[in-house]
Amino acid sequence: MKRLLLCFLLLTAVQLVHAQYYKTDTTRKKQFDGSRLIIGGSLGLAFGDYTNINISPMVGYRISQLFAAGVAINGQYGSERFRDYYGNTGQRNQYSIFGGGVWGRVYPLDFLFVHVQPEYNYINLKSTYYDTDPKTVVKDNYGVASLLMGGGYTQPIGGNAAFSIMALYDVLQDSRSPYQNGLILRVGATLGF
Repeated sequence: MKRLLLCFLLLTAVQLVHAQYYKTDTTRKKQFDGSRLIIGGSLGLAFGDYTNINISPMVGYRISQLFAAGVAINGQYGSERFRDYYGNTGQRNQYSIFGGGVWGRVYPLDFLFVHVQPEYNYINLKSTYYDTDPKTVVKDNYGVASLLMGGGYTQPIGGNAAFSIMALYDVLQDSRSPYQNGLILRVGATLGF
């Protein structure tokens, strides 16, 4: 199943690259248009027993009215603290994630899109167990692939800016994925020039 999805993504990417030169005039190919450039991403912050700082910039190009594609970077730091009945910390997990990938969108309507984003993330995990004497520290580093698929809504908020919200799901569901069995909601802004 994973190989079939990978083949499908490669074929889609080839089609997107090929579609970059659509014709509006039969005498010449379309040149790069800076007004179709997309710059955006999302920023997430959460603090407390569960802390997460997420910076995910993205850059892309609106290939046609129907297609857009680009690259994304994923950077996160997180910490989660587990407390016992008396409020004492029993375990603390700290992680950092750095990765990225490509993304593609199909716009069946101007304001709705289908989003596909294969990515690869490097994860550094440190777990500290305070309920052992002495405390125990376990470290792990690994890489994991994810395939985020879903859809979203975009709303223009000016001449070249737009607000978007999307819901994604990691269809690969690797047990070490940072997106385990959950719906990923992203809110962001994009700026076209």
